[in-house]
Amino acid sequence: MSSINTISPEKLARLIGTPNSPRIVDVRDDDDFAADAQLIPGSLRRPSVEPWRWAADIDGRGAVVVCQKGLKLSRGVVAWLRNEGISAEGLDGGYLAWVGAGQPVVPAEKIPPRDAEGRTVWVTRERPKIDRIACPWLIRRFVDPRAVFLFVEPSEVLAVAERFAATPFDVEGVFWSHRGELCSFDVMVDEFGLETEPLLRLAAIVRGADTARLDLAPEAPGLLAASLGLSRMFTDDLAQLAAGLTLYDAFYRWCRDATDETHNWPSARPRR
Repeated sequence: MSSINTISPEKLARLIGTPNSPRIVDVRDDDDFAADAQLIPGSLRRPSVEPWRWAADIDGRGAVVVCQKGLKLSRGVVAWLRNEGISAEGLDGGYLAWVGAGQPVVPAEKIPPRDAEGRTVWVTRERPKIDRIACPWLIRRFVDPRAVFLFVEPSEVLAVAERFAATPFDVEGVFWSHRGELCSFDVMVDEFGLETEPLLRLAAIVRGADTARLDLAPEAPGLLAASLGLSRMFTDDLAQLAAGLTLYDAFYRWCRDATDETHNWPSARPRR
């Protein structure tokens, strides 16, 4: 049982990937991190000393602090953050307990460099439909909650990437793009080590909708219809992204929690 001001790996795993996930702060010391340079999905690396200096990075959703074993480093940082008025918990058993429970981890080397504000910056083609909404959703929910996305003319993607040190995606000739029959979302799920059952199920739906192979998943035509509808509703790509995040939140929760649920109306009860 978790002790006071701690959260179990199982409970944290249920929160990650949802809009209300707390900020996850990795405060492992450099030696421990170097020995296994991977992160719990959505983590930010921060030094354990002087946590009040970066406490402003934590928004109103609270924080879960992760050290190697869930002992002195995380307990001390949690106490400091709570002193700063932030709802904070330590991960019970720390990073080792998370890994021991078989939960996914993101290789730090796969995460692009961050800007001066600590955010990853990504750039892709304007007027997104499916992949270019699905990929930002995955990044925001499982890699970098503060990620920035730039939508520009197709001919300008690589130039903008170079000028603003942004990472291009879903364009030809770059790392984060289609590979064979896989779409960019598939590639990100694989490269970021996020091959959980719900995300693999969602990836099949995205692939079917994005590559006109609607037979890959029964839900693919629905995602395609909703995505095309959103593209007609919004002229601003960032407004469309904001709406699309909610769409993918719903699909993810269905993939994770509701695939066995059915809806039956009218009921089979005889009328009186």
